[in-house]
Amino acid sequence: MATMSHSFLCNSYSYFTSKPSLSQRQLPKSTASIGSSKASTWATTTPPPPPATHLIISSRIREQVCRAARRKPATVVSSSADEGDDNTRRLLQIILWVAEAVYILWLFLLPYAPGDPVWAISSDTINSLLGLSLNFFLILPLANSVGIHIIDAPVLHPVSEGLFNFVIGWTFMFAPLLFTDRKRDIYKGSLDVLWGLQMFLTNTFLIPYMAIRMNEAGADYTPSKRSQLGSVMTNGAPIVGLIGGSVCLISALWAVFGRMDSNFGSIGDRWEFLASYLGSERLAYAFIWDICFYLIFQPWLIGDNLQNVQESKS
Repeated sequence: MATMSHSFLCNSYSYFTSKPSLSQRQLPKSTASIGSSKASTWATTTPPPPPATHLIISSRIREQVCRAARRKPATVVSSSADEGDDNTRRLLQIILWVAEAVYILWLFLLPYAPGDPVWAISSDTINSLLGLSLNFFLILPLANSVGIHIIDAPVLHPVSEGLFNFVIGWTFMFAPLLFTDRKRDIYKGSLDVLWGLQMFLTNTFLIPYMAIRMNEAGADYTPSKRSQLGSVMTNGAPIVGLIGGSVCLISALWAVFGRMDSNFGSIGDRWEFLASYLGSERLAYAFIWDICFYLIFQPWLIGDNLQNVQESKS
């Protein structure tokens, strides 16, 4: 009702202030004659026009009422947009927590995915994982390939070595993104520990972080001081990105051309091995999941912190 009154006042003001009057020529003859005979009576009974100050005050009141009426829809639209953002944030958090549950159940506990679950892991899988860890960043295999044999690298299939180090190199590049994240302090745990665990268990801990960082900051929220590891990773972000990107590239090339003298077959044979490896080893199968999540999380973090990276270095 109040909105209708405001609209009526704003739209009908010109009608009341500029109401046309009929002249003697426009009136019918009978009305004109009556009007001429009673002109003096009308002159004495017609009230005088309102003073100019009254019109000015009324005009100002009208303008204020109309402005107030026009401002109300903007407030409603703003509150609706905020409510829509909150609903989107909650939906994304639910999706992330569901993804974490599926990730742990499907890749660690249930026996339906390729390979063995954690509770039934075989000794061959453990030995392969230890060998891959010793060949971290392909340092030992590359050193051995140029004649440096301080420590002999375990001889594993280059495709499995390439896939393992490709994912680890990509994980390494996440460090500057985590330590420059403008929402990192919403996560109450240690980012140093989080990144260290991510290097070995990848998205097991990264997915919860992505969900927790979407919580609303509390009233007592204060940005914390960055750790020494965080400062190193942030200030050396270009170097970290170069190292991680180089490891990913070298790992891909190693999977195709590495250990050519060790009878691991041609490129076609290695491609067939990759298909069978993904279908029989839980570790390799989990790496494909990690790559898919990284393809989502890395642009997400970059988009949220693109303008914050340079400011966070100071």
